[in-house]
Amino acid sequence: MTQPKPLPTVGWRELVHLPELGLHAMPAKIDTGARTSSLHGVVLDEFERDGQKMVRFAVDFEQQHVRQVCEAVHVDVRGITSSNGETQYRYVIKTPLKIGDIEFRAEISLANRADMKFPMLIGRSSLRRRFVVDSGYSWLQTPEMKVQKGHKP
Repeated sequence: MTQPKPLPTVGWRELVHLPELGLHAMPAKIDTGARTSSLHGVVLDEFERDGQKMVRFAVDFEQQHVRQVCEAVHVDVRGITSSNGETQYRYVIKTPLKIGDIEFRAEISLANRADMKFPMLIGRSSLRRRFVVDSGYSWLQTPEMKVQKGHKP
């Protein structure tokens, strides 16, 4: 029997890329307690293009005073239970996500993460069978950042 190929390791935070949305080097928290990945986005509009449901949303980078307007395939509206136990109905999009050298299509919910330290959260559905997590490190898949040991933000 052949051994499975070892998976790349991510730290508890990484810079990730959403190339089709034009979002690069987004700080993301890796969260194996969350099922679905989540992106800070404010829904602006729903529409159809070539028979496909789409959603237009804004990603605000408050520190830089920048608003990036994005469009993506709208997959669903789902009840997502947040860490405080509340269920919120959120738009779910599907778009390529790149972590390190690995790019794949991911389902990502759009949520108001303005009060959160990270504009993006990577959940276990995106990690499954692609990565292992070492929560004692940061930036293991982010070559432009120096690997850090420990949990200090």
